[in-house]
Amino acid sequence: MPDEKVLVTRSSMPSYEEYIEAIKPLWDTHWLTNMGKYHKDLESKLKSFLDVPELSLTVNGHMALELAIQAFNFPEGSEVITTPFTFISTTHAIVRNRLKPVFCDVKESDGTIDESKIEELITEKTVAIIPVHVYGHVCSVEAIEQIAYKYNLKVIYDAAHAFGVSYKGKGIANYGDAAIFSFHATKVFNTIEGGAIGFKEHSLYEKIFNLKNFGIRGEELVVEVGANAKMNEFCAIMGLCNLKHLPDAINDRKRICDRYDENLKAIKGIRLLKGSASASRNYAYYPILITDEYYTSRNEVYEMLKANNIFLRKYFYPLTSDQACFKNKYKHLELNIAKRLSSQILVLPLYEGLEDEKIDMITNLLHH
Repeated sequence: MPDEKVLVTRSSMPSYEEYIEAIKPLWDTHWLTNMGKYHKDLESKLKSFLDVPELSLTVNGHMALELAIQAFNFPEGSEVITTPFTFISTTHAIVRNRLKPVFCDVKESDGTIDESKIEELITEKTVAIIPVHVYGHVCSVEAIEQIAYKYNLKVIYDAAHAFGVSYKGKGIANYGDAAIFSFHATKVFNTIEGGAIGFKEHSLYEKIFNLKNFGIRGEELVVEVGANAKMNEFCAIMGLCNLKHLPDAINDRKRICDRYDENLKAIKGIRLLKGSASASRNYAYYPILITDEYYTSRNEVYEMLKANNIFLRKYFYPLTSDQACFKNKYKHLELNIAKRLSSQILVLPLYEGLEDEKIDMITNLLHH
């Protein structure tokens, strides 16, 4: 057993000296929050980097999704079609907006929502579709757009995994009515904690500004009820630093994924998800599926690697529709594929600087 733990991820960080130098001006200004200089700078740079007309920074990715949903003023009790094969935040954001999630099955190929099963879930109460670009794999955005147009529905993408991904040459946040990103410490790009909403209509920027800043529009003017979901200056500076190093980080993640690909290709019973050829990759995750053809179960593989100080994640298991807080509360069709993927999925360690020797050690343990 290796002495050092190999974790599923490790936060990307600039050098200590770079970050300390970058935050020094805060001791001169004492401006730590309330959308200061660095917040505005990061918002501008990310709008350009993500190739999206409008972008609003938030305190985290979850609040980005909550506020994006809230911005459309859906009637309480309305239905939102979504996927159960996602992090629990996606479903929480819907329910916390007093809406009802309706769970749709996913596709075997990439784990994204199965667009061919959306229409049969639409009722007179349906107001929106919230798909997830899971592991950075892009949903069938054209088909979803056609369905949304046909039934006059909003589309809000959970793009927490899809930072920097483009589809057919356009930034992923250009698709749908809005798309949210997470800049959590575990993501391919992080601001320690943070998030953003990308969208096309400038009028939505004003709405989201109000929602994330108490509705304050002047010293004596509050125009609507809002929350406090602003990103602080320390987080914004971490984002500005990490953004400079992102190309190198992506290249190193590609190296790791390529080595995994090569090492795993001959193992019977291990399957990889396959994304769209029209989409770029950000190498945010390396999920594998332990299928019935493998010599043992997913859970036994998980425990075997854990016993060797290698820590993976069953990401996503259980389905959000099966979690204790949601189980049997919301309607859905059969979720056979989502259940199968959830029972087979493992996410392997992936972070900048992961050595070839550790990658080889992990994949050697998967050989039998």
